[in-house]
Amino acid sequence: MNGSLEQFISAYFWAFPAFAIWSLYWKGRALWVSSHLGQKKWFIALLIVNTVGILEILYLFVFSRKQEKKTNS
Repeated sequence: MNGSLEQFISAYFWAFPAFAIWSLYWKGRALWVSSHLGQKKWFIALLIVNTVGILEILYLFVFSRKQEKKTNS
């Protein structure tokens, strides 16, 4: 079993940095938007929870849009 893990890591060594860059981009963007909208609870949640960008993307395209529509009305 240990050999198969080593084979997996050696075959997909490029995936780990790619996921790190992907996650860092979306986390940074979501934190930036939440701070500019003054949403402290979202900022803390996004800072603590690591979901490889899933929560951050949902925040940017779903939850922050609702907040922007409320402030523009």
